[in-house]
Amino acid sequence: MAEAERSELEERLGYTFKERDLLRRALSHRSRTPEASNERLEFLGDAVLTFVVTAALFDHSDLDEGEMTKVRVSLVNRASLVEVARSIDVGAAVRLGSGEEQAGGRRKASILADTMEAILGALYLDGGLDEARRVILLHWEPLIADRITSPGEHDYKTRLQEVLARTGRYPEYSVRAGGPEHARVFTASVGDGESELGHGMGTSKKRAEQEAARRALLMVPDDVNA
Repeated sequence: MAEAERSELEERLGYTFKERDLLRRALSHRSRTPEASNERLEFLGDAVLTFVVTAALFDHSDLDEGEMTKVRVSLVNRASLVEVARSIDVGAAVRLGSGEEQAGGRRKASILADTMEAILGALYLDGGLDEARRVILLHWEPLIADRITSPGEHDYKTRLQEVLARTGRYPEYSVRAGGPEHARVFTASVGDGESELGHGMGTSKKRAEQEAARRALLMVPDDVNA
C-alpha cells in the first residue's frame, strides 16, 4: 500500500502515526502476513475501546450500572466498529492476501471490524491513552450521545446492523422531511445496498430511522436472524 493511501486514512482517522510500522501491522490481515498479522493489536484495541466508552458513559451520563452495561454493549460491538470503519474507508487501506482480495475481503464486516480494533490498539501504543481517547470519542461520541438518550428503548438500528453484518452487509438509510415547519414529518427508508428492506415515518429523523429498521427486521430471513 502506498504511503499516500496511509496518509489519507490517517487524515480520516484524525491521527498521524509516528511509528509507521505500527499502522502497517494494524492494517495487515492474516491472509497477507500470517506471521505478522494484526490479531494481537485487535485484542488490545478491543480493551482500549471498552475502557474509553465505559469512562465516557460514567463521566457524561447519569445512567445506572445496568443501563450503562446495556449501552456499552450496543457501542462496543461489531456493528459499531463496522460503522466507524466504513466511515473512514478502512477497507481501501487493509492489506489482504490475493485469495481474500478476490473474495471481496475489503467489504467483509468481520475484516473491517477486526482491522478497526487493530488500528485502535496501534494508536494506543503509538500515542498513548489520551490520544486514543481523543480519536475514539471523535468517532464514537455521536453514537454514545444517541444511545444514552434512550437506553431502555428498543434499538432496532443496532439490531439491524448486527443481523446484516453476519452476511457482510450494512444498512444504508435515506431520510426526507415533509409538512409545515411546525409539524415536520420524517420518512426514512433503509436498504442493504442492493434492495430496500423497510421504511418508516416519525416526528424526528431518529424515530423514522428506528421505525424503518424495525420493519426491516421483519423482512430479514429467519436463517439470518438465527
